[in-house]
Amino acid sequence: MPEANPAHTPRTADAPVTVLSAKPVVLPAPGRGEDLRVRVSAPATGGDLPVLVFSHGFGWSMDGYAPLTDFWAAHGFVVVQPTHLDSRTLALPADDPRTPHIWRIRIEDLKRVLDGLDVLEAAVPGLAGRLDRDRVAVAGHSWGAQTASTLLGARVLGPDGVPGEDLSDARVKAGVLLALTGLGDDLTPFAAEHFPFMRPSFDTMTTPALIVAGDSDRSPLSTRGPDWFTDPYTHSPGSKTLLTLFGAEHSLGGIPGYEVAETTDESPERVALLQRLTTAYLRDALHLDDTGWKAAATELEEAPHPLGELRSK
Repeated sequence: MPEANPAHTPRTADAPVTVLSAKPVVLPAPGRGEDLRVRVSAPATGGDLPVLVFSHGFGWSMDGYAPLTDFWAAHGFVVVQPTHLDSRTLALPADDPRTPHIWRIRIEDLKRVLDGLDVLEAAVPGLAGRLDRDRVAVAGHSWGAQTASTLLGARVLGPDGVPGEDLSDARVKAGVLLALTGLGDDLTPFAAEHFPFMRPSFDTMTTPALIVAGDSDRSPLSTRGPDWFTDPYTHSPGSKTLLTLFGAEHSLGGIPGYEVAETTDESPERVALLQRLTTAYLRDALHLDDTGWKAAATELEEAPHPLGELRSK
């Protein structure tokens, strides 16, 4: 009997492998003002690899969020991290004419990544022919979560309260939305004036998603408390799961990076939980593993001192 081809052996969630990364990989972006620079990280071995496109929070770049992105790549995902125009590494002036439109350009960045998978695949030595283009997911944190949510079906309400253009993408089969802001009706006057794009409608966000909220995440942009971050779960249809993390603030224990100044609630245990649960969820949602998610959820539920709780619909 012939030996199994290791290039097509699916990865399990408990078997980390060596990761190869390439950066910056440049995707031409006419009209953007800056070509799109991304980082591509992939397992050194294995085939039929699912693709996970990650959108960073305000000011970050392709170099952020290593606690999650490195973990996902080591557990079988090709992780692509674009650097959006709001990144501190680009130092875009506040009066740049693109600034009011960055929220929309961010969405275009994610779609440009999906359009450019051939280029990205060729950028990492040995990656050619190993992507599974039928298994694509998006993820994001904070503003990045809002960006990712539009590809899942969320829309931005216009001044008249009418949902704007449908920017969903049929190539995307699942999402992980970390600290995604809630409904625009609860913005502070300052936020409503300066961030008009923060008026989402989740009524058409039908693609399956894991939504993660911290029960101590109090945003200066909202007149409500931490429950504001559960709106994407409450107001969206379809298959959704809400993970509420106990004691978590906006950085959810430190996902932007290790020992970074923006982490106000550092918790290696909370980050480790997110690593396990997000990986298990994505593997389940993309039909790669039908046992890991149930096991991870049961482990959380039966823990003597659980770090959070799950709800699904």
